[in-house]
Amino acid sequence: MMLIPTHHFRDIERRPEYLQPEKCVPPPYPGPAGAMWFIRDGCGIACAIVTWFLVLYAEFVVLFVMLIPSRDYVYSIINGLVFNLLAFLALASHCRAMLTDPGAVPKGNATKEFIESLQLKPGQVVYKCPKCCSIKPDRAHHCSVCKRCIRKMDHHCPWVNNCVGENNQKYFVLFTMYIALISLHALIMVGFHFLHCFEEDWTKCSSFSPPTTVILLILLCFEALLFLIFTSVMFGTQVHSICTDETGIERLQRKDRPRQQVCRWQLVKEAFGGDFSLRWCSPFSGQPEIAPDKDLVRQASQSDVDNTESTEEPSDTRDEDVEVVDE
Repeated sequence: MMLIPTHHFRDIERRPEYLQPEKCVPPPYPGPAGAMWFIRDGCGIACAIVTWFLVLYAEFVVLFVMLIPSRDYVYSIINGLVFNLLAFLALASHCRAMLTDPGAVPKGNATKEFIESLQLKPGQVVYKCPKCCSIKPDRAHHCSVCKRCIRKMDHHCPWVNNCVGENNQKYFVLFTMYIALISLHALIMVGFHFLHCFEEDWTKCSSFSPPTTVILLILLCFEALLFLIFTSVMFGTQVHSICTDETGIERLQRKDRPRQQVCRWQLVKEAFGGDFSLRWCSPFSGQPEIAPDKDLVRQASQSDVDNTESTEEPSDTRDEDVEVVDE
């Protein structure tokens, strides 16, 4: 059985004109540190609005249908505080996942001057993305929605209107965790409320009419059950990706790329920004900054060399010290 090299479809160009400088304009002047990142995608914006609407709907039903009409004030205060805290953390995590740069590579930096500044040594290569004309770091992928190459891109999630990448994976994990927790909490409260209303008069267990109360509770129960299943699966998938150091795209492509063996606990600490503390659960704690030139230069693999020998004709204008790969 013939094995296809990992880089079988990559064309390695060594000729001086490979850069096409007229198509690769220098990257714009970098914005201020902490500048807001936002993707102008209609579908993603709509999904983000729906997400907030569903959380606020759950907030409305929990407060005005179940807790405020209850005569057990201790029960109402405790559950109200817990639910509102989890809902606040879920929406805050959603905002951070949506408005944080997931690890976008500077656009248009695949210029001759920039590559020369990297001072490549013999046997080293850089990968150029022909779609956004940028130097592709190791394990980066191009997102057709964000129109950028994203470091350690796991997937593009319309619910947060952003890619899940190296810089915002923590916030996405927190978002799925808190949504799963408020969904579970809402289901438990709906169950207790139904039992309470069956034992007493329906007109006394809610400020709404009995038919309206039943419809609101059933809708909340359906929403909570659906999102509990969905976010629990996503949370488990993300934790598995962190512990195995394998993104969703890499798992789908079944890339068997040798990497340095790192302790799983170390991988989790890197993803959440340090040693275990309450900051892991906070969407307001910052992520460590990543050097813009990290992993831009790579060592040429045997498949790159084999592909070069099979696709290139001999030329007197080759530069044997520099290799640029179009992905």
